[in-house]
Amino acid sequence: MQDVMEFLRARRTYRRFLPRPVPEPVIADALEAARIASCGANRQTLKYAVVTAPAAVAEMNKLVRWAAFLPPEQGQPKAGETPTAFIAVFQDERMPGVNDTDAGLALGSLTAAAWGHGVGSCIMGAIDRPAIKALLGLDKEDRLRLHSVVALGYPAHKSRVVDAVDGDVRYYLDEDRDYCVPKRPLADILLTRL
Repeated sequence: MQDVMEFLRARRTYRRFLPRPVPEPVIADALEAARIASCGANRQTLKYAVVTAPAAVAEMNKLVRWAAFLPPEQGQPKAGETPTAFIAVFQDERMPGVNDTDAGLALGSLTAAAWGHGVGSCIMGAIDRPAIKALLGLDKEDRLRLHSVVALGYPAHKSRVVDAVDGDVRYYLDEDRDYCVPKRPLADILLTRL
């Protein structure tokens, strides 16, 4: 079990990437993991759009916001540090039972599968939804609601869990520009145990 816990501790959000493309088999594994993820009543209401063409990736980078807790000079990837792939996650509203729990389960599976290949990710909700749908050629698809976008790439930094101090959960960069992600202690989140 320790191996799984170490995997989960290392599978953090990454915001600076190496200029190395994510191979198609890694994208395929990530999509397969999302496809087979648990979902309520086995509804399977999610759809995906993949962006790997360099010009389209560059356009997507303009339509997402990074690391709102950090100043832009620290949280925004610089030239040469941007992701090399994106996966847009859509909810098909023609289907009954669309909900965020199913999207969360699929996103967790997708990012875990990518991390299994050493590919980091950043799930993003602060995005320009109309512009992204237009870029993807899906702007006329009213039935598709863009839930989130996942940036993918090989990490150019480290990211680690640290203990929250005085309840402060804002992440920060250490002296090496690596991400520190404060987590509340179990005693603060466990309400009861019977």
